[in-house]
Amino acid sequence: DVQLVESGGGSVQAGGSLRLSCAASGYTANTCSMGWFRQAPGKEREGVAAIRRYSGTTFYADSVKGRFTISQDNAKTTLYLQMNSLKPEDTAVYYCAAVIQCRPDWNETRTYNYWGQGTQVTVS
Repeated sequence: DVQLVESGGGSVQAGGSLRLSCAASGYTANTCSMGWFRQAPGKEREGVAAIRRYSGTTFYADSVKGRFTISQDNAKTTLYLQMNSLKPEDTAVYYCAAVIQCRPDWNETRTYNYWGQGTQVTVS
């Protein structure tokens, strides 16, 4: 199993920045990709960004391109999401996720095997 724990959420004014972290433990070496999703009240969970852990290839939703950056540490045990130029519409609970097998549909929730508990981001 893989355990994921997010941190770094909070409240920020529009135009501000936050950095989310996701600490991964367990059989992380078996995972191909990790990603960030978010879910706003009354909306479906949506993919924000993902990274292939060994190639470093990244993927972004159009709504965050140029503002958000996904990265990982050298040990590939911590995932980050740097969020700049935040907008009120970025307000959501942000979730970290991991998948064992590489798949092209990085932004689909059904792709992922493991999920964190989420961290709230509020932009006003």
